[in-house]
Amino acid sequence: MTLSQTIQSRGNDDLRLAAVIDIGATSIRLAIAEIQMGGLVRTLDTLVQSVELGREVFESRKISRRSIERVVDVLKRYQLVIQEYGFGDNDLVRVVATTAVREAINRLAFADRLYVATGLKVESLDEQEVNRITYMGVYPHLQGSAELVDGKSLVVEVGGGNTELLVVRSGNVLSSQSFRLGSIRLLQTLQRIRSNVDRRRSLMESHIRRYLDQIRGAINDDQQMHIVALGGDIRFAMSQLCRDWDGKSLAKLSVSALGELADEVLRYSDDEIVKHYSVSYVEASTLGPALLVYYLLADHFKVESLYVCDTNLRDGLLHDMAVGGTWSEAFRHQIIRSALSLGRKFGFDETHARNVAELSRSLFVQLSDEHELDVRHEVILFVAALLHEIGLIVNLRSNHKHAFYLIRNSDLFGLSKHELLLVGLVARYHRRAAPQASHDSYSSLQQKDRVIVGKLAAILRIAIALDDTRTGRIRDVTCSKRDGQFTIMTQSIEDISLEQIAMREQSGLFREVFGLAVVLR
Repeated sequence: MTLSQTIQSRGNDDLRLAAVIDIGATSIRLAIAEIQMGGLVRTLDTLVQSVELGREVFESRKISRRSIERVVDVLKRYQLVIQEYGFGDNDLVRVVATTAVREAINRLAFADRLYVATGLKVESLDEQEVNRITYMGVYPHLQGSAELVDGKSLVVEVGGGNTELLVVRSGNVLSSQSFRLGSIRLLQTLQRIRSNVDRRRSLMESHIRRYLDQIRGAINDDQQMHIVALGGDIRFAMSQLCRDWDGKSLAKLSVSALGELADEVLRYSDDEIVKHYSVSYVEASTLGPALLVYYLLADHFKVESLYVCDTNLRDGLLHDMAVGGTWSEAFRHQIIRSALSLGRKFGFDETHARNVAELSRSLFVQLSDEHELDVRHEVILFVAALLHEIGLIVNLRSNHKHAFYLIRNSDLFGLSKHELLLVGLVARYHRRAAPQASHDSYSSLQQKDRVIVGKLAAILRIAIALDDTRTGRIRDVTCSKRDGQFTIMTQSIEDISLEQIAMREQSGLFREVFGLAVVLR
């Protein structure tokens, strides 16, 4: 579809436009798409402009004023393109930044300058969010492959700053990891070393292999794994070695052929790479190190071929925008499985945790008119309920505080750092003191998030009281509200005196938050 055809089609109420601007370590990319009925996404245009933020940040941890103004110029040009497509008030524009901006000590000043100059708000994506988007993008490819659907796969993307890894088995995420092994970081490690081509390659390989030992230690490779590679550098390799590749479908790439290509590229200068492969100078400088990482990783896990997938961050973000950022049922289950794995790691009482989590969910659903929260908050509550006692492994007396620390510093797949903070705070307030302004992590939240924590913690306390005997005998409850009273009815249980005592002790926060007294019958 041409630009003029796109503008003419804007009269269709079932169509929306969406744009993603991705500020990366080596370039700024724009993707414009059409969101059709049912959330179908069709990419209309893509643009790329080289801006090397990674080199500055990984060296000095700061983005220079010159680079900031360079980014401003690029964003203004992209805004003109977006305007030409006829974006309206109901259309979507999202600007995100990854590793380079996230690690810059002046990232807030950077974001403020961009907002002043362009009116665009920059969202810095953390590793967990990147992994979530990556999984959502690669999942259809895994499910569509007979070889991958039931096996164990290592999904890997080598970026300028980090290498991101997902371990997936039968569609379930077993772990997600981020390592400071990127092509730009590799180049900077060697930039002060004067040596010949063979010596530089040997030093680079030694550095990579140290990370490979860490990766093997973080991954339980008890069975044969497939490797699924993402990223522009591996797609370049695929296009060079498999000329008939359509650039979209999941395809196999020979590891031995990849190793030969990496050797070839590493022997060329940047000028020779640009001339020989018709790539930009920015791409030329990072191509060799990235290909070497992919090759050594595949060789390390003794696979003869790896799969190459065309999924990228912008595609994932566009699909996320198309569904309004909602979480599918399958994705919610992924988060819960990750929480259960974390709980087992710390030896939690899984039966009690599951009972409390299910009761929390039931209360959340029946209180929907009161709390006015969405399905994401239901998941946050459920995960907090599962993990509220993991602090017992550290200390009995202050286990709620230790639970907060353990949750906040864990890697729960699918949850951003902010969402993880909310989970930790809800678990922290499952007992003892109510949320207070003197509590640093709580007081630093915006008001809407403080209210969310209060609501979810109040519900969690009620659920814990319902399973005070730890027998799971109360499973189904029916709730009603009348005359300032919230009544919880149990079924087929004659003596609930212990739960009633616990409810009187635990329901204070609920009354403070919702203005309702709790009665258990």
